[in-house]
Amino acid sequence: MKTPDFEQEIGIDTYCTDHPGIDGKLRVRLDDFHVTELYLYPSKKDSGNFTIAEITSRNWETHTLVQELAHRLHLSQRRISFAGTKDKRAWTTQLMSFDHVLPEQLSTVTIKDVSIENIYQSDVPVRIGELSGNRFDITIRNIPMHIEPEDIISLISPFQQWGGFPNFYGIQRFGIIRPITHLVGKYIIQGDFEKAAMTYIGNPMPAENETTHAQRAELEKTRDYKKAFHSYPETLNFEKAILNRLIQDPHDFIGAFKELPKNLLMMFVNAYESWLFNKILSERIQRNLPIHQAVIGDIIYPMRKNVIVNETIPVTESNIEKVNLQIAKKKAVVTGLLVGYESTYADGEMGIIEHTIIDAQKIDPRDFIIPEIPFLSSAGSRRPLLALLPSLEWTLHTDEYASDRQALTLHFELQKGCYATSLLREVMKSQDPRNF
Repeated sequence: MKTPDFEQEIGIDTYCTDHPGIDGKLRVRLDDFHVTELYLYPSKKDSGNFTIAEITSRNWETHTLVQELAHRLHLSQRRISFAGTKDKRAWTTQLMSFDHVLPEQLSTVTIKDVSIENIYQSDVPVRIGELSGNRFDITIRNIPMHIEPEDIISLISPFQQWGGFPNFYGIQRFGIIRPITHLVGKYIIQGDFEKAAMTYIGNPMPAENETTHAQRAELEKTRDYKKAFHSYPETLNFEKAILNRLIQDPHDFIGAFKELPKNLLMMFVNAYESWLFNKILSERIQRNLPIHQAVIGDIIYPMRKNVIVNETIPVTESNIEKVNLQIAKKKAVVTGLLVGYESTYADGEMGIIEHTIIDAQKIDPRDFIIPEIPFLSSAGSRRPLLALLPSLEWTLHTDEYASDRQALTLHFELQKGCYATSLLREVMKSQDPRNF
């Protein structure tokens, strides 16, 4: 079943089922999308240099929230760390750490729609990726009344049988209104920092509001960085940081990128890797190769105590039966390529898919060594093709805010790095990115 244009832009070219979706809309109300991190708490230590806190926010994107917290605390953003980024249009709870900030300092900070709780000290910070997963409580609204519970069962039963769903990177990885983070990453990989910067600060997109669209279009035409800096709204704070540097030196595009937070910069390169992974996974599904079982040539990762271990095990004729038995027991997962300078390709048909997708981009894995900004260099790895779904509870009910429509409420947990929207897109099959 063909996917809409906006999904094809981010490398997702297929669905797993042919059953029509329920359509509907996410985030009609902010409280409809609630995400809670499943933390790995740093140990407590009263004399530690780091203050740890649970931060609950509504309508705050993680990088913007960090910027605001840094401003209130009069410190560099680099002294605030977190385990995972969260969407803006949601109600989220996540763990953060603050370097050389006392608990009493943090407890005095007040920000609209943000609460700071469970504050304590530790001798280690929260680090990116140090969480076991996320718990989701999500309501899809604006569902037509003709949708029956049987429709929901038809859509989700394959994923319940497999124990998971296609592990695509969701649209928020790339930007819902401006899906360009992977394009910025591609130009960084190619060493074209000017094109990367202009893709980020210029490059007007159809879904943007009229004023911002016009401002970006003018910058594309005039390259008047000073005028753009003063005309862009404060909400485009990262664009303004780049523009401010280009006012000082119109040719220093590398220096302009260095004005951005490290985590945001890393997202560009990671988004390009993610786009390539989505293309690889799409092609595998379109070739009718299973994602919940291995075929000869695949590479699997073992699982120990429900944690995926980055230990590559090739699938051969001699071990495939044993491998698929372990996969059925949820003790292993099939993987796809996340390209980098130390990439390990699969063999067999999966290897053909991976080489074909990467070669079509005219890139070499060594391009992921980035000498201009070394910390952006990526060794690459592999990623499970299946996002594990140990349990899923759902209820189809009348929408309390619209009596002529229905709502679907879902409760589930996912491991870190898996996207709830990648499950929801299979249920909704919406043609409009704004519905996500």
